[in-house]
Amino acid sequence: MTVYVDNEQIPYRRMKMCHMLADTEDELHAMADKIGVARRWHQFPGSVKSHYDICQSKRDHAIRLGAKEIDRQELGAIIKARRAAVIAKAQEGL
Repeated sequence: MTVYVDNEQIPYRRMKMCHMLADTEDELHAMADKIGVARRWHQFPGSVKSHYDICQSKRDHAIRLGAKEIDRQELGAIIKARRAAVIAKAQEGL
């Protein structure tokens, strides 16, 4: 299981933000706790888009703790794979 941080640099106030996501919600929250990101900043909980927006200093901290750096295409591929898994699981139940 893995935590990922993308290489986006989205301006927000005086910061540059990126996305942090993980293979599981538990991993995502555990990393957020380790790098000091409050749970209230969790976006799209329980969905294929579940993630935190984090500033560059938090990104650097997450990488030091083992997060994998990804680019925009890899981020899209992860979300696409999650969506496909949800659809496949729903079709199994039919």
